[in-house]
Amino acid sequence: MQVSPCILQRLRPTLPLPPVLLPPYFHYYAQRRVAAASASSREQHRLMSPDLVALEYDDLNLTHKVSHELGHVRIRQHVNPLSAPFSIPIQVPDWNQVFKDPTLPLMVDIGSGSGRFLMWLAKRNLDARNFLGLEIREKLVKRAQFWVKELALDNVYFLFANATNSFKQLVSTYPGPLMLVSILCPDPHFKKRHHKRRVVQKPLVGSVLNSLMPGGQVFLQSDVFEVAIDMRYQFDSEANSLKHIHELDSGMLCDSDGWLLRNPMGIRTEREIHAENEGAKIYRRMYQKCM
Repeated sequence: MQVSPCILQRLRPTLPLPPVLLPPYFHYYAQRRVAAASASSREQHRLMSPDLVALEYDDLNLTHKVSHELGHVRIRQHVNPLSAPFSIPIQVPDWNQVFKDPTLPLMVDIGSGSGRFLMWLAKRNLDARNFLGLEIREKLVKRAQFWVKELALDNVYFLFANATNSFKQLVSTYPGPLMLVSILCPDPHFKKRHHKRRVVQKPLVGSVLNSLMPGGQVFLQSDVFEVAIDMRYQFDSEANSLKHIHELDSGMLCDSDGWLLRNPMGIRTEREIHAENEGAKIYRRMYQKCM
């Protein structure tokens, strides 16, 4: 007897569909979209992130100071630091040409982005510290240097550099002491095969640790939990030489998981402003080198 195809279809066991493999960054962005979509009607009238950035950095007065030669400058454009153009350390500049007084204590911001964060700090520490921004996106560096000239600041400078292979060479030649290194919201490189592109790797951690003056500090921050955990693991492993700041200063409050509750620098970074405006948590750690 011939069985109709329809009957066969009913008799055929129903097999479960294969699981859909989502990229590791899917859930991160999905959570962000859900958080943004759940905003109440009264929040629809709140200021957008660019407006909040403009307000926080209002005293720099940079809105009308833009080099038209640069054109559009993307802030969050990911770059592969392992590609050939970034494999060679950059040439060390003449520090006497870069800074008015190159013997002042130095802060280095790895992945300085637009540079507003460092310029804000430099403006408030004109005769006390120098500030060096290392950024792998060349257009951002050019625009930041344009702004530095407009502001007539002689204690802050930006270099187009891959910090992974240029940090040690640059800092070792600086005449003054290295007092602070910051790595704030670095590119996450979500895919596992791209984790080797992340800026915080063991060689860089070693270079930072060896270059810091006694009592010098490292400030880490990310709005991506997996990246924050990765950076924390790298620096926690240097417990013989570095202590977390809350162990030395009871005024630096942390949550139950050991993350700092506030930014100790006095101003938020642009990425920090954007992330907090979306309802994201910022994960922060600060370490101090043992005396």
